[in-house]
Amino acid sequence: MAWVKVDGKDQGDVILYALSTCGWCKKTRALLEELGVAYQYRYVDLESGAERESTLDEVRKWNPQTSFPTIVINGKECIMGFQPDKIKGALGL
Repeated sequence: MAWVKVDGKDQGDVILYALSTCGWCKKTRALLEELGVAYQYRYVDLESGAERESTLDEVRKWNPQTSFPTIVINGKECIMGFQPDKIKGALGL
């Protein structure tokens, strides 16, 4: 699965690794959309083979437990799980 881009305010480089069946991932997406933030996401569980392994390797660099959702902001900060206050703070909102 390729990256899906969601338009919105530029609050930096916001990347969301998620699972299509994860309720917390859906809440995280809803929060980002409510905030009007531009971001990219991919559903790791819809990938397969080498593509999936490559994506999981990316996630492990930030989150060794590979739990979802995993959000990476500006290539510097990682937020694991649905944590609205941390997400807002990291985005300067």
